[in-house]
Amino acid sequence: MHIDTLRIRNFRRLKDVQINLASDLSIFVGANNSGKTSASAALQLFMAASRERFSVHDFNAESWVEMNAFGECVEGANLPTISLDLWFHVQAQDLHRVVNLLPSLAWEGNLVGIRVEFAPIDGASLLANFSEARERARANIRPGANGEADYHPEPRTLHDYLAANLKQEYELRYYVLDHAQFDAEFNEAAGYTPLLLTSDKGRSGKDILSSLLRVDFLHAQRHLADAAAGSRVEDLSRCLSRFYDRNLEKRGDDFDAIRALADSEAMLNDHLQRVFEPTLSRLSTLGYPGLSNPRLLIKSALNPATIMSSHDGARVHYALGDPEEGIDPPTLPDRYNGLGFKNLIYMVVELLDLHAQWMDIEENRPPLHLVFVEEPEAHLHAQLQQVFIRKVFDILAVEGEERENHSSQLVVTTHSPHILYERGFRPIRYFRRSTTAAGQSSDVLNLSAFYDQTANPTRDFLERYLKLTHCDLFFADAAVLVEGNVERLLLPQMIEMAEPRLQSAYLSILEIGGAFGHRFRTLIEFLGITALIVTDIDSVRAGIDDAAVEDEGPHDDQEEGSPGSTCMVHVADAVTSNQTLIQWLPARTTIAELLEATDDQRTQSRAENDNALVRVTYQTVVDVNWAAEHQLMAGRTLEEAFALENLVWCQDVARADLKLRIRGGDGLTIDQLAERLHKRIKGSGFNKTDFALALLAQDPQTWVVPRYIAAGLHWLADEITPTLPQVEGEEGVAA
Repeated sequence: MHIDTLRIRNFRRLKDVQINLASDLSIFVGANNSGKTSASAALQLFMAASRERFSVHDFNAESWVEMNAFGECVEGANLPTISLDLWFHVQAQDLHRVVNLLPSLAWEGNLVGIRVEFAPIDGASLLANFSEARERARANIRPGANGEADYHPEPRTLHDYLAANLKQEYELRYYVLDHAQFDAEFNEAAGYTPLLLTSDKGRSGKDILSSLLRVDFLHAQRHLADAAAGSRVEDLSRCLSRFYDRNLEKRGDDFDAIRALADSEAMLNDHLQRVFEPTLSRLSTLGYPGLSNPRLLIKSALNPATIMSSHDGARVHYALGDPEEGIDPPTLPDRYNGLGFKNLIYMVVELLDLHAQWMDIEENRPPLHLVFVEEPEAHLHAQLQQVFIRKVFDILAVEGEERENHSSQLVVTTHSPHILYERGFRPIRYFRRSTTAAGQSSDVLNLSAFYDQTANPTRDFLERYLKLTHCDLFFADAAVLVEGNVERLLLPQMIEMAEPRLQSAYLSILEIGGAFGHRFRTLIEFLGITALIVTDIDSVRAGIDDAAVEDEGPHDDQEEGSPGSTCMVHVADAVTSNQTLIQWLPARTTIAELLEATDDQRTQSRAENDNALVRVTYQTVVDVNWAAEHQLMAGRTLEEAFALENLVWCQDVARADLKLRIRGGDGLTIDQLAERLHKRIKGSGFNKTDFALALLAQDPQTWVVPRYIAAGLHWLADEITPTLPQVEGEEGVAA
């Protein structure tokens, strides 16, 4: 038995989302403020089954408008509700546990559902109470000097009223859901009314749900530190003491341990009597009121409970090596070990504790244990993150005879690409932020569906690429797909120079190359993430079959002048070898078509609000100046484009380390110089990475960002970042 699907409505960012859970491990990922925490908080609130814990701020922001409209008696307005649908996948042996959730005797299949709804107790009564409270508030308005209200007490709106009175006006309700009334996406049929669970028909909905499911949370704020710097700080000894305290009954029959403690207690009492005898004898001469002047004694109290429960009773130590010839190695207290390793042990102990508490329930133990672990990467380096996610489910595994009827599910929320590296696509549930006219919300995408829907070799290529690069695509505000290593190295500097607004955004920069960029199309479109593709126009001579150059780079090794060989952009009838430009955007082959492509043709617009918005940018015609000459030209690659747009600067002898200076260039025309640069850059002796590193060593104020890159960055900034106010006297960067 396991949870198959969650559906959350009207809760914070989650207007209406469906979350499919794997039977073992699911990983929630997404950019900051995308709804991952909201999903776990919804489970926490509904499983607590207390309306006292809900707040008016838990309602999705879009529902506030409808809430206030109801308060103003707008026709058609309804009071909003927050709901959680839980769909359980059950086997034949589990039917007796879910009999209260079977919608009818004719039920078939393996999915049963229960809805928990936070809803108004009585809408008419709520409206009357609000109207009365608002009238009292209006009667106490204090008029100001200008005729406007100087003081207007709340409530002014129904939202104001519910902020103070939600607990009195709303309640939790439980419903049985009939899977036959839902489609494959768990959308219910029009006019369907689920069956309300009431306590007069047997167990209450709260009892039924708690008999099926236990939910625990291991939060990110674990307050683990190297030194005891405050009351909120945790260390391993306290953690283990708490674990021991919760499992005291397990040592009750350990007579060997109790006997050893009794012997130690007797020896310690003798020692204490000798040490304190002189002092106690003197105290006895003073007399003591009551009980006939009792004689004072000091005795030890070696209670097994207090030994482990007391912070100083027993401590965790680390051994510095293995025993040799029966001699134990030196040890150090836990505070002398690294924070990362302590955090790993801490999380394991806490998970074991949660698991033990669940397994120790003797009567009516829920068959399913769902555990949320929030950001396990805190304090863990990459290798420990991978160890944790690789082994964590083994910690929660049910063993022995209990395995058949009890199981655990784990949900991990993370911002760590290393955890994704270890688990691949299938467990990922991607929380995608979306913006509507009414406000912000989120969607949840199931990457296992992407895995199943994507054919090879694209699927395997993407998964291997993400593993090799520890890709942070799933946590970014936008993606920048770049041609190669040079663009990846230079892009941060170019962003600082051309579009500093992007420094406040989280960009995932993926080095993909023109030959493989189109293979990212399915993933970018599935995630719906805004993306900028910075690539090269890669001109080659026409005459070779396009299929022959697919997934290959520029044909620099071919004989010059032959079909498919590298050529300058202005060569007649030249075509591109860049498969991203051919197969994705702007879907053109000839260089002439690419140079004429409009911004709209180079942009994949959103068909719907949540679809990916993608733009490609590549070299275009720019005005090149050399001596007294001016000419419109386009570079073939980033290096050529940079050299042409910084031509005078590059030919200075002080920039010789860039390897773009042409000896005797002063006597060459623009065409001659451009041709020499083209041959230099495509030659085997030109190292592009060395060029990028040499450029980073130069003063960035002395060179300009190639126009095509600057234009792409401006577009991306306009899409994902707010416009910064222009400072008076500040000069902007031209596109």
